[in-house]
Amino acid sequence: MFARLLPHPLLTLTVTAVWVMLVNDISLGGILFGIVLGIAIPQITSTFWPQRPRVRGPLKIAEYALVVLWDIVVANVKVAYVVVFKSNRQLRPHFITIPLEIYSPEAITVLAGTITMTPGTVTADLSADGRSLLVHCLDTGDPEGEVSGIKQRYEARLKDIFE
Repeated sequence: MFARLLPHPLLTLTVTAVWVMLVNDISLGGILFGIVLGIAIPQITSTFWPQRPRVRGPLKIAEYALVVLWDIVVANVKVAYVVVFKSNRQLRPHFITIPLEIYSPEAITVLAGTITMTPGTVTADLSADGRSLLVHCLDTGDPEGEVSGIKQRYEARLKDIFE
């Protein structure tokens, strides 16, 4: 009964929280409508999710979120510096390929989204075999360092969370 009502409880909580944040008002009506959406959307889309993604460690998820938030703040400062003080000729843009050690489609999606949310980088493509990401960096003098940084800061944590 419970599994039929809430086929993906984590998705239900996420949809509800996102709705309340989008409304930008903590009211009974907003929360109730968020709960209705949080129940309806996973039920409607449950046929597209044949297996629930395995997610472990709420503390690991919180740690990942804090690392990403910190990196976004730092990257904003770096990009602002690049925009204000560097000319186009001084930029060192690079496409880098990140070989993946994670297999879960959900983990790969979160990694690609994290890279794109971080100012100065954008995920451009996923290889056909799903084993590497193509990422564009706005300004980097060390492409190999960018790859190792993404693998250490993000991919390793996502591997702990999803696999």
